[in-house]
Amino acid sequence: MTTLLLVRHGETDWNRDRRIQGSTDIPLNDTGRQQARDAAAGLREKLDPRLPAVVVASDLSRARETAEIIAGELGLPAPRLYPELRERGYGVAEGMSVEEYFAQWGDWHGTDVPEAETREDLRERALAGLTKVAHDVRRATAPGAASVIVVTHGALIREVIRHASGGELPLEGERLANASVHTVLFERERLSLLSYTPIAA
Repeated sequence: MTTLLLVRHGETDWNRDRRIQGSTDIPLNDTGRQQARDAAAGLREKLDPRLPAVVVASDLSRARETAEIIAGELGLPAPRLYPELRERGYGVAEGMSVEEYFAQWGDWHGTDVPEAETREDLRERALAGLTKVAHDVRRATAPGAASVIVVTHGALIREVIRHASGGELPLEGERLANASVHTVLFERERLSLLSYTPIAA
């Protein structure tokens, strides 16, 4: 049994300006760094002190730095990086404003954006990545359970929540704030949703 605490990375300038990042490697801004420190304080309250804790992250710099800050604040080893946990690739839409995107393609669910990764492919990649993370952590901490802080990206976390909730969540109009924390349980190769913290769009 492995508890996965899914943390969206802190704010970047493109988040602030409502521009689509996707696989484009945009760094944290100072607000994002403070959000990472605040997230670490909240995680300290969530972690079971009886269990070992591990930090992993997407290898994109905004997630990696968020994870490094969290690990440092919690006195944990540096995060291990997993390319499988990268954000959804939005193809030619990367760099566009959200308003421009919606004007051209209607909503986030469109699959006709040139060169974009489909939600189905994103989900498959995300689940494979989390399975790899869980197996790696189990090998390192066996035979006991462990808590894993997984710093990744908004669209990827949404797909994991959608999968773990049987498609019921997140609700239409909900979004996941920068540095928000959402908890899933990985047990017997299955994910179940324990908690998530959406905000209204």
